[in-house]
Parts: sequence; structure tokens; C-alpha cells
Amino acid sequence: MTASASNTRPGPARTGTHNKPHESQRAQEAKRHTAPGPGRRRGLTLFALALGAFAIGTGEFGSNGIIQLFAADLDASIPVATYAISAYAFGVMIGSPAITLLAARANRRTLLLGLIALFLVGNVLSALAPSIATLVVFRFITGSVQGAYFGAGAVVAAYVYGPGKGGRAFATVMGGLTVATILGSPLGTLVGQHAGWRATYWTVVGVGLLAGAALLAWLPRTDDLHGSSVARELGALRRLDVWLMVMVAALGISSIFAVYTFIGPFVTDAADESPALIPVALAVFGLGMAFGNYFGGRAADRHGSRPLIYGFGYVLVLLVAIGFFGSEILALMPALFGIGATMMFAIPTIQVRLTEFAPDAPTLMGALNLAALNLANSLGAIGGAVTIGAGWGTLSTVWAGFVLTTAGLILFLATLGRTRATVTPA
Repeated sequence: MTASASNTRPGPARTGTHNKPHESQRAQEAKRHTAPGPGRRRGLTLFALALGAFAIGTGEFGSNGIIQLFAADLDASIPVATYAISAYAFGVMIGSPAITLLAARANRRTLLLGLIALFLVGNVLSALAPSIATLVVFRFITGSVQGAYFGAGAVVAAYVYGPGKGGRAFATVMGGLTVATILGSPLGTLVGQHAGWRATYWTVVGVGLLAGAALLAWLPRTDDLHGSSVARELGALRRLDVWLMVMVAALGISSIFAVYTFIGPFVTDAADESPALIPVALAVFGLGMAFGNYFGGRAADRHGSRPLIYGFGYVLVLLVAIGFFGSEILALMPALFGIGATMMFAIPTIQVRLTEFAPDAPTLMGALNLAALNLANSLGAIGGAVTIGAGWGTLSTVWAGFVLTTAGLILFLATLGRTRATVTPA
């Protein structure tokens, strides 16, 4: 969900989707930026931000890997258990923008420390949840942290990097989330399988405490990180192009979650393999995401809208492949890697476009970006639950994803002419 823009060279102004990403945001950063601290101090700050993202990502994606475990323990069906996944997504979608607006004037350091504290509370409550209903509530509380954290974290990272490196800054924070899909989520699933699903959330609490200590020690103390007015942040919400891109993200990216949420059942029920392979499948998916994120960020800087179009298009092909051949583990594993890679290849373009549409509200755009992706999480999980509940089989979740991503791609293509005109540089 990143866009790497640090190597973009100055050039003549161009219209359309190939203009330089983050240009207006860079101007905003340059106005508020002072010289960064020593290299080692900067590295520690960035590490702390990424560690917080890793903890958040491990808690989010780790829940997908233990869905069968907490469903059985709390006497809930798999479709009902997905409400806990959806609740987290709604927490990001509703809670994160609300927190960002309420804390608009707060120093980003103070905001990040408060968010990590709320994250710890949410996971402690999740570990103690006595029923599926209370788990749903506690996952909503925990999810309300995510978007605000990534939005504020990107602002702090941009500050320590210096002007003109907003894309690299966002990539650094999001890098923690990518690592969580490769290491955190599979390890969390292993912990849950061997020590119970509650142990997964206690493990997340432990990582969150380390992240909180790192943030407390290494986030810079400076007035340069004070927020802006609520009115300025709200101004971005009056721009139609922002909401169109949010809708494209929510619809188009939902297919990744119609797959990721059900990786456990794919492996054990559809492919009839041992639960021991579930962490392997999660890691394969995460590697695909890391691969796609790396190349997608660079492609978004250089090729405008094409990475999104190609990414969504290839995802549709891979969804069909799983739908027909996913019961074979040798077909399922490469397809999981491919879906993670192709969808993440598309996602950086969304971040670039949102930043272009509202460069004066970078924290809110970061929160909205994560809110859109977690609305996609909810849509994918709900769509999959509907198809399974209808008795169409475990692999039927990919067809729900296929319909949603197709709708997102059609919407993007239909609005492409409008957004090309909107992002014409001044």
C-alpha cells in the first residue's frame, strides 16, 4: 500500500495519470520540515514505527489464521466467526478516520503513543473474550487504531526522512505490515495451534509492548509534528475524487480478503491437507504481497494507472484458477502467491492517487487508505461467508471476490477520465 517516489526526477509538468506523484505533498512537507537528526537516531525512529506496524499487522492477519480455533472454542460457525474479522475492518473504516479528526491538532508523537496504548487494551480484551459477541466488540476497538497509526506514522517518517521522500516514508511504515504477513501471521497461527487461540493475542500484546517502548524512546519530540486544524482535514472529505478512489479500493481489493480470510479452510477442507500447512500457506501469501509491494510502488511512480488495471486484471485470472483447481495443493500454493503479488502490485497506485487528490491532509489520507482496504477486508470476508453459508463449498469464496474486484475495476475505468483531469499539476 505504498508508493516509492524518492527517485523521481524533476521534469516538465504533464497532464494525466503520469504526472509526478506526491508533488503537492512534498511542498507541504518542505514547509514544516527541519533538518533530521543523526542517521542512527533516524534509523531507530523508523524501526520503532515499523515495529508498531508489525505488531498491528500480526494482530490483524493472525486473526485470520486462528478463525477455526476461536470459532470452535466459542461455539460459533465459521460464517459467524468471520464477524470478528469484519468487526476489525469496520473499526479501521469508522474508528480510524474519527480518531484522526478528533486528534487533528495533537502532536503526532502523542497520537502514536495513545494509539499503541489503545491497541494493547484491545488485544488484552480480545484474549479474555468469553463469547463470540464480546470478541466482535473487542476486535472493533482494536481495529480503530490501525488507519490512524499508519497515517500519523507516515507523517513522522516523512519528517525524519526529509522533504521529497513521502513515498519512501509511507513504504517504511507499511513495511512492518508486509513483514507481519510473512512472519507475524504464520507464527501467530502456530502459537494458536499449539497453545490455544487466546495465546495468539497475548503474543501480539507482547510485541505491542516492545513497540510501545520503542516509540516512547525514539519518536522525536518536536513542535514540528503538531497537527493541523480539523477544518483543513475535513476539506479533503469534500473532494469527490477522494471518495471515488476509496470506492475503487474497497471493491477491487476485497478479493484478496475473500481468499486470505479462508486460507485455513482452503488448506484443510478444500485441499484436504494437514493444518500444519496453514502457516506455510500464510507465509507464501505474505511473500507474494512483499514481492508485489516492492515492484508495485516503483511501477506506480512510473506508469500511472496501469499497475492498478493490470493488477486487478491478473487477480481475476488467478481467482478463476483457484475456483477450478484450488483443491490441489500444488495449484493452490502458487495461486496464493500470485494473488498476494498481483493485488499488492495494484495497491500503491491507490495511495499515490489519494495523496495527489488531498496533499494538504496526509494523515487523514493515510487513515482513509487503510479504511478503504479494511472495508475491502470486510466485504471480502462477508462475501465469502455468504457463499459458504449458501452451501456452495469452501472455494466458492473466490467467486465473491471475483464479482467485487470486477466491480472495482469497472468503476476505476469509468472514472479514469475525470481523475486524469483532476490531477493536472498547477
